[in-house]
Amino acid sequence: MKKLFVTLSVALLFAACQSSPEGEKAETSETKEVAAATGATYKADLAGSMVGFVGTKPVGTHTGEFKLSSGEISVENGNITAGSFVIDVNSLKITDKDTAFTGKLTGHLLSEDFFKTTQYPTAKFEITACEAMSNDTTGTHKISGNLTLKDSTQNVTFPAKVTLGENDLTANAEFVIDRTKWGMFYGNDKSLGDKFIYPEVKISLNIKANK
Repeated sequence: MKKLFVTLSVALLFAACQSSPEGEKAETSETKEVAAATGATYKADLAGSMVGFVGTKPVGTHTGEFKLSSGEISVENGNITAGSFVIDVNSLKITDKDTAFTGKLTGHLLSEDFFKTTQYPTAKFEITACEAMSNDTTGTHKISGNLTLKDSTQNVTFPAKVTLGENDLTANAEFVIDRTKWGMFYGNDKSLGDKFIYPEVKISLNIKANK
């Protein structure tokens, strides 16, 4: 009976352990030249757009979102030619179901352990290439761009679902990045046990823009 109890306890422990976020892993490379804007300009709907994230540790998950402070996408002949977005990091809103530690978590993420917003209040994404994809379940376009977090910039490539109307545009994407590539190493040590924070973070983009 004791052996059975131990076996069940171990099984439950492993079942409760959280893994790193699942999803399409973004290709990461060195910074590339930003695409030149040509064609019509679509301005981001700041109220209707957001950047979300999911971070995990062995004993739980944290979710949150940021607002844009500016953004625009250039479109010519039905194709995205360029785009630039500035993210207001201080707009961080934790969306965990359990709100007990929302204030503490917000302050920690904005501190020098993570975003260090006293010195880097914004993040930026600039499109370097956009390629239409056909018969692909992950998205309609493959987008590449320079993502700047704090003082570090890396080029990321990910699939996105883009819907282009005559006067409006929507773009939605989900992909996983490794935060350590942008110098965010806090908690990235498995010897920390329950306090270990997985380096992988799932990013979600929900962009609305209008002419």
